Amino acid sequence: MGVTLKDVARRAGVSIKTVSNVVHGYEHVTVEMRQRVNKALEELNYQPNLPARYLRQGHVSIVALAIPFLTNPYFSDIGKAVVSAANARAYTVLIDSTDGERAKEMMVINGMYPHLIDGVILSPLALEAEDLLSRRVDVPIVLLGERLFNVPYDHVVIDNVAAARLATSHLISLGRTRIAAIGAQEISAGDTARLRLQGYREALTEAGLAYNPDLVTRSLSYDRIDGIQSMHQLLASGTPPDAVFCFNDLLALGALRALYEAGYRVPEDVAVVGIDDIKESAFSMPSLTTIAPNKQEIGDLAVAFLLDRIAKTYTGQPRQTQASFELIVRESTAGRAASPQQTSPIVPRPE
Repeated sequence: MGVTLKDVARRAGVSIKTVSNVVHGYEHVTVEMRQRVNKALEELNYQPNLPARYLRQGHVSIVALAIPFLTNPYFSDIGKAVVSAANARAYTVLIDSTDGERAKEMMVINGMYPHLIDGVILSPLALEAEDLLSRRVDVPIVLLGERLFNVPYDHVVIDNVAAARLATSHLISLGRTRIAAIGAQEISAGDTARLRLQGYREALTEAGLAYNPDLVTRSLSYDRIDGIQSMHQLLASGTPPDAVFCFNDLLALGALRALYEAGYRVPEDVAVVGIDDIKESAFSMPSLTTIAPNKQEIGDLAVAFLLDRIAKTYTGQPRQTQASFELIVRESTAGRAASPQQTSPIVPRPE
């Protein structure tokens, strides 16, 4: 038989109720009592009985976060934001990586049973709407990202069209006219790419610049090597671009490497903008101008929506909310002589 709350209480010299309050994250326990209980929990290697807790309370205070790639710093940042938001509400987060594969995403929505988790925050790449509509497990779901619109689940996104338009307009404001785009996709999971390409084209149109498909490269994935290969392709075209909008920061970092290898100066010869504001972007040479989604806001919204559904404090129609973002200007467009980091006004999410 495993360690019980009674065993922990005896070791800590407190009541079972106090141990229960600490285990469940209630804040009205004194610091001294909490330290004693946590020490006893660690010494006895206490493991909660999740199925029993579910039978008693109807929830286990654990949610799952399923993201496509743990190796992509953007999704790591989102994971950190979700964990922070959940911990503040006394919830634990289990993180799973799906690699953007349909079978793994199907397992997330169909294979996690209610006695293990209370709900799922999912950033899908491969699922179709009918997959979610026919799922077998009835736990609340909140969606992140651009896949699966028009399904009955709460959804947190950023306005990718507006974000791409802002990035491209920034390059246009520098007097650049041959602006390339790296990251277009024609696959079914390429919703983000399609929206960012749309914003890129809208900015060109608004500035009176013609759209040139020869300046748009396609990438099956969004990693650094794809950015290197795409940038080399653009440079080999005979008339290189004078600016590049990359559909994420990893592509942009690869593009910066390719430009360095080819002897081009950034931003003097080619200005570069990314999107995601991963930490590496502030430390690249040159540092990368980027669109920064408000990741903490994304995490807060996703967790708040999910816990609303778990507690049934909200049972209304599915909510789709856009988190804010901003343009962070760094050396890849402003040059090294630029003043310290500049930002554009934050674009607020609609009420």
